[in-house]
Amino acid sequence: MSHALSRIATPQSTIGKPVVSVRGLVRNFGNGNVLDGLSLDLQPGSFTALLGRSGCGKSTLLRTLAKLDPAPEGTVQLPDERAVVFQEPRLVPWMRVLRNVTLGLRHPDAEERGLAALAEVGLSHRARAWPLTLSGGEAQRAALARALVREPRLLLLDEPFAALDALTRMRMQGLVETLWHAHAPAVLLVTHDVDEALLLADRAVVMANGRIAADIPIPLARPRRHGDPGFIALRSRLLAELGVDEEHLAAREPQRTDARASGAKPGGYGLPAGAAAAPSL
Repeated sequence: MSHALSRIATPQSTIGKPVVSVRGLVRNFGNGNVLDGLSLDLQPGSFTALLGRSGCGKSTLLRTLAKLDPAPEGTVQLPDERAVVFQEPRLVPWMRVLRNVTLGLRHPDAEERGLAALAEVGLSHRARAWPLTLSGGEAQRAALARALVREPRLLLLDEPFAALDALTRMRMQGLVETLWHAHAPAVLLVTHDVDEALLLADRAVVMANGRIAADIPIPLARPRRHGDPGFIALRSRLLAELGVDEEHLAAREPQRTDARASGAKPGGYGLPAGAAAAPSL
């Protein structure tokens, strides 16, 4: 991450009225509750990472906060200004990059705003390009620009780096942190990567059985380093909350290092793609 971040204060979340308030949220599919009376607040300017085993309800919660899914039971209070970045960029292939970024934006200066957003993510030179000519990292940066141009008070990130190679993923993490500092939205990041949560977020929320199982503050100074004692301690705590055997994970560490060096795509909870964690997640 940029050394300049060490001189930038973390956006201050206002303790008071939350920008997101969820109370008693229930979502039922088939014979079971995917969300079972879940409650959650997000403060303005906060950065929260949402972790949990596959099927625990993370994506269902995010879709509900994006108003893509209904909330038939419980209350959900959201700001009107919100945006979502998904794992896939979801760019319209027959529109140039700038048009994708400004799609649906009703402002007389929409093109100027779009160009400014592209400049922030380092894509000014690709404004007139077609989406299919972009690399994976460029496409995700365009998706970020599309979210930022709407000046959201709530930014929802649904595993936006999962399909990227390791080096591009690291650059994107640094970019998201820089943009968060600049714009200070409340961010909710869904991720399977504990290290990613600790690098970016100031709070980690672990879901299990459709509820919040753990709510852990991350009071680490920025920029953050994997080798810092506080980072290591919080990593151990989060892995324990997720039911991951650290001894088994340590045995996989040489593979993880090799994968990072080769640029392989990471797998769940910081493992390289294809590595088997225990227990299965």
